[in-house]
Amino acid sequence: MRVKGKQYRTVWMEGETVFLIDQNQLPFKFKIVKAKTCRDTCLAIKYMIVRGAGAIGAAAGFAMAQAVLEGDRERGRRRIEATRPTAQNLFYGVERVYRAKDAYREAQAIADEDAGGCKKIGECGNKLIKKGARILTHCNAGWLAFVDYGSALSPIYAAHRQGKKIFVFVDETRPRGQGARLTAWELKNEKVPHAIIPDNAAAHFMSQGEIDLVIVGADRIAKNGDTANKIGTLEKAICAKRYGIPFYVAAPTSTFDLKCKSGKQIPIEERGQEEVLYQAGLTKSGKVEKVLVCSPGSTAKNPAFDVTPVELIAGYITEKGVLTPKSFRTARHHRL
Repeated sequence: MRVKGKQYRTVWMEGETVFLIDQNQLPFKFKIVKAKTCRDTCLAIKYMIVRGAGAIGAAAGFAMAQAVLEGDRERGRRRIEATRPTAQNLFYGVERVYRAKDAYREAQAIADEDAGGCKKIGECGNKLIKKGARILTHCNAGWLAFVDYGSALSPIYAAHRQGKKIFVFVDETRPRGQGARLTAWELKNEKVPHAIIPDNAAAHFMSQGEIDLVIVGADRIAKNGDTANKIGTLEKAICAKRYGIPFYVAAPTSTFDLKCKSGKQIPIEERGQEEVLYQAGLTKSGKVEKVLVCSPGSTAKNPAFDVTPVELIAGYITEKGVLTPKSFRTARHHRL
């Protein structure tokens, strides 16, 4: 990605230090965080300084490399795996680096593969996008969710660069607003025409014939094709099915968990209620402040993900091509 003319990855490692774009500060402030230890990188994952499937996987791989360099391999692994239980890429990154002879080189390889794979996802997914297409996306599955390029946004960027004159509907994605804050920021940087919409407005636009297809990311895809993604994704899939709109999941094959039989076995992370009760925003004075936006004294429930069943999914956009649910069942026997 390019920010103010400079090329960045979402997360990278130099020596024993991991560098991360602080996604909690966006879109109001662009800041790089330095995580000097495995513990620091774990905190960055837990508190969502870094978030998104591929970026979490790369950060976890780097954290595991830090643990090895610190001589604390076993405790480091346990600490990393406790940060975000739903994201399959996290466990994939940890496992690869844990078993590698050269932990540092393996962690770098994971990051490079993530960026390269996401570029290919864009090339494959672009074939599904017609000129003038109006696309709905949910949460953030762009540059910031991966090391570079993204998954759900990668085909959108490829289509835009080909001059297809697309338009993107951006779900705000409560409670953390990854769509309104991150996806919209990315699309603006790329000069992709878009509009932020309330989370409960997608069905309206679908019913009016204003959306042609839906592309979302994934945090874990089970063996049967059920997919866990940011909370609210299931609603969009149900609505898309009702109005005959193709619903695609874009993800690298590292997100597929063939040990998980179905979505019923995917652990759903329950995050703190303060994310629902409070919101952060930019004041007129230029300060970012957090304020209570709900009834004082009320409590909240905050599941971070939901599971979309395979029967609602038209296909999976991967770095190896677009798989239908039927072709995915064939491909999984060959370990994708």
